[in-house]
Amino acid sequence: MAQFLDTASGRRIAYHRRTGQGPGVVFLGGFKSDMTGTKAVHLEEWARRHDRAFLRFDYSGHGESSGDFEAGCIGDWAEDARAAITQLTAGPQVLVGSSMGGWISLLLARAMPEHIAGLVTIAAAPDFTQQGFWAGFSEAQREIIQRDGRLELPSEYSDSPYVITRRLIEDGRDNLIMDKPLSLPFPTRMLQGTDDADVPMDWAVNLLNHAQGDDIRLTLVKGADHRFSSDDCLSLIEQAVEDVLG
Repeated sequence: MAQFLDTASGRRIAYHRRTGQGPGVVFLGGFKSDMTGTKAVHLEEWARRHDRAFLRFDYSGHGESSGDFEAGCIGDWAEDARAAITQLTAGPQVLVGSSMGGWISLLLARAMPEHIAGLVTIAAAPDFTQQGFWAGFSEAQREIIQRDGRLELPSEYSDSPYVITRRLIEDGRDNLIMDKPLSLPFPTRMLQGTDDADVPMDWAVNLLNHAQGDDIRLTLVKGADHRFSSDDCLSLIEQAVEDVLG
């Protein structure tokens, strides 16, 4: 059963936490996903086997947390993650960020590097509101979102559409990663599938080239898609976390 954290912003964040040895591991999920996903639950089981502290949580507007998804934005969700990490963990943590969670983990790496022992990204999607959504919109779609404040897009992951709001786009521009220096002064492992239809492989290569640090590696997995949840991919995530911890 989930527990809840009331943040200074008035949001109620649902989470699952286990105690264990540190550095702990924190899983940061993707856009419109929640903490019950395959990768989050698999990593929690890994943490149990290794007696490792572990935290997974839902951003506001996601899963069991309070709030309306459409009202949220990258800055809000990064703030939720920062509150969860600072209030629910002790000492530096290894962040495991999937898709949008990769973007948020990079924002946290920039804002609070003293809280981070290492970083693992899975199909990291920094700046996706700008280099993905906005860049891919037609002029007609851009006019709709500017006029109406929202745009509905079909989703292959659920029956309900993705709703992209003007606030999400504008806030995304305030939280870009790729437009200014990015220091990652801790072990960093990036995982990316070559058949990812949502995050192009060149985004991962660009991020590798952009980031500054002495221990950063990118692993490309031929044939893996955006879910990155096959048995082989889950094993690679485990290995990446263990490598960072080692």
